[in-house]
Amino acid sequence: MVVAGLLFVGLTAGVKHMGSGIPAAQSAFLRYFLGLIFVLPMLFVVRNERPSLRVWGFFGLRGLMHTFGVILWFYAMTRIPLAEVSAMGYMSPVFISIGAAVFLGERLRMRRLAAVAVAIIGAMVILRPGLRELNDGHIAMLFTSIFFALSYMMAKRTSRDASPTMVVTMLSITVTIGLAPFAFAVWVPVSGAELLWLLMIAGFATAGHYCMTFAFAAAPITVTQPVTALQLVWAVSLGALLFAEPVDLWVVAGGALIVLAVVFIALREHQVKLAEAREVMI
Repeated sequence: MVVAGLLFVGLTAGVKHMGSGIPAAQSAFLRYFLGLIFVLPMLFVVRNERPSLRVWGFFGLRGLMHTFGVILWFYAMTRIPLAEVSAMGYMSPVFISIGAAVFLGERLRMRRLAAVAVAIIGAMVILRPGLRELNDGHIAMLFTSIFFALSYMMAKRTSRDASPTMVVTMLSITVTIGLAPFAFAVWVPVSGAELLWLLMIAGFATAGHYCMTFAFAAAPITVTQPVTALQLVWAVSLGALLFAEPVDLWVVAGGALIVLAVVFIALREHQVKLAEAREVMI
């Protein structure tokens, strides 16, 4: 999980380094298109799976939601500091908790509700509306978290009827297709060096997802989830060292509140599942 966090921060730093020379939609498309090099071999693993039409529909809808989230994330990377992108990215699990209660009928217990409130306070500490000027990058990052939350909820639903490999493979393919028209509408020439950077970014993303999957298989969420908090530390450090971004203590404080809330939600869900399992056994 530590390696996965480093890879994801490396992915973010790579996108930040490329800047706004390539439109966000085109950068996102090239990242996913080049990433197919690492994903397409998985088609041989899932070639015998036969998802139903309903599951195929979920694959397509999830790809659409993720497409919008990816475009907005790439755009936000060119508009706001690295630390703010990472800190606000932690809002996705919070929106998942809210969405699970609204759309999936899951019970929103008082402790989880309190954690959601703490995370929202953390987001307000980062944004500080009325106390500083907010730009469209902040708005883009908020909607990024919402779209990613919708995507992850659909992944949870499709995971009942398809293998994890199929879910990940179809996400990569559908997002590549979904990004194509947006990318071609704003296409600009790309140099060989930029393509190499995008290939490296795609490699970081793929390797990060694999490491995260291995971590989930090797250890309980009570061990893996708190480690994700290190990503904020690394993002702040990289932003200061590589991009000369000042360390904003308000962003660090707000991000810490969001991370604590997310970790608490994950631990509570794990405890609830253990309790339900014990009841079934009894």
